[in-house]
Amino acid sequence: MPRTDLAPEQRAVFEAIETTREHIFVTGRAGTGKSTLLEYLAWNTSKQLVICAPTGVAALNVGGQTIHSLFRLPIGVIADHEIEQSAELKKLLNAIETLVVDEVSMVNADLLDAMDRSLRQARQKPHEAFGGVQLVLFGDPFQLAPVPGDGDERAYFADRYRSMWFFDARVWEEADLTIYELGTIHRQHELEFKQLLNAVRHGQVTAEMAGRLNSVGARPAPDDGTITLATTNATVTRINQAALGRLPGRILSAVADVNGDFGGRAYPADEKLELKVGAQVMFLRNDAGGEGRWVNGTIGEVVRISDNVTVEIDGERHEVAPATWERYKYSYSPVTKQLTRDVVAEFTQFPLRLAWAVTIHKSQGKSYDSAIVDLGQRSFAPGQTYVALSRLTALDGLYLSRPLRPSDIIVDDNVRRFMERAKPIPGIRA
Repeated sequence: MPRTDLAPEQRAVFEAIETTREHIFVTGRAGTGKSTLLEYLAWNTSKQLVICAPTGVAALNVGGQTIHSLFRLPIGVIADHEIEQSAELKKLLNAIETLVVDEVSMVNADLLDAMDRSLRQARQKPHEAFGGVQLVLFGDPFQLAPVPGDGDERAYFADRYRSMWFFDARVWEEADLTIYELGTIHRQHELEFKQLLNAVRHGQVTAEMAGRLNSVGARPAPDDGTITLATTNATVTRINQAALGRLPGRILSAVADVNGDFGGRAYPADEKLELKVGAQVMFLRNDAGGEGRWVNGTIGEVVRISDNVTVEIDGERHEVAPATWERYKYSYSPVTKQLTRDVVAEFTQFPLRLAWAVTIHKSQGKSYDSAIVDLGQRSFAPGQTYVALSRLTALDGLYLSRPLRPSDIIVDDNVRRFMERAKPIPGIRA
């Protein structure tokens, strides 16, 4: 990936990661290029770097391992239970210089503290945060929150931590975390829409702003296949199945080829993909051919199904072949003294999913020219409304299934408290 691919503020943060041993949190509004920076870092770092993420799908998307798999940690609250480590795991953890955690906003404080303890233990540096490893965190706490467990887990967090969030982990009592917030938005270009989204992100929507969003969104929803962003899987399945059922012809199915251990069933695409000619689909990854014919999130229509699937995008037809997602595992080679990343499982399927509707959660990272935002009875998670609205590239692409209400815009007070500490990016005017 050429150096020029980074915007100036992205390059400044890359240099800060590369030339210091600081623990760094890279954040920013939707569409500011966090994923681009992470991908660039993975390919261009000079450090022994390992990438992990809290969920299987997030790990697959960044070519890393899940945190639990990398550290061999049990699921659930770890608290002060003993952490077992094999000789092989200790060697691996000793070889890491920089540990990258993507979607860190979904990591709870207990898990981050367990990572800290694991690294201190394996590297025999009990008095050094993360055993001397540099931590680089990516995510936006205004978009995704950690998922609370059962009543006992919630009681444990209430008793031990200020909040469940990663930034309230105990390790930060003895380690500094520098927050760099990317500010240049690459997805939206209208100043008014950027300002409205920023107000939603921070929970500072005035009556006038809400009126503007509602007046734009109140138009009748188009029936041209405009994608619906909904809060629940049930709503999405209902919309997609109904639309598929209305099409003539028979359903054709493609079953994924799964090799190796995928550790649960967090597959990156449908194990059984059901399509018809005329189906509206969304691409689940960028064009593997490097020709840029589509990107993750592009919407198209199936026009032919044979060994491959032909999809029409903006009047142009493209033949789409199955894609392979690889699940990685890091290991340490005593011979080369290097970390290696090995493929331990493969999932092969057409990189498509039905796309008359998608959950707001699964729309994370995608961009749409127009969308119907369906918040159902209510928005029930902090950041959910912001994620949905910020998928749109322009304000005039917004359609609302019902008017926004003040209760739809939820911002966690803990996030506000933490993000007040964000620093200007080095060399970039704030």
